[in-house]
Amino acid sequence: MVSKGFLKQLAGYGLTTAEILYRLPDHPVFLQTYIWQDYDVAPRFPVLHDFLSFWTKKLDGPLFSVRVAHSKLIKPCEFRLHDKEYVVN
Repeated sequence: MVSKGFLKQLAGYGLTTAEILYRLPDHPVFLQTYIWQDYDVAPRFPVLHDFLSFWTKKLDGPLFSVRVAHSKLIKPCEFRLHDKEYVVN
């Protein structure tokens, strides 16, 4: 059985990590960090936008900042030529 994450990677998704800083509802002077990670498509990040929309509608801690990192895990292979050639029969 193939994992859902692997199938998403084949469909063009990459691993997205968001560092979310938000204010505590009871103590708005303090900031708390939340790390979110899921497969998403850059540069529009629809999955992250859905999560942030859920956050603003359903959770009490107002967002302060969001920092995003994205990496495609399945990339075209890198091919380098070497100065020797080996033949295997």
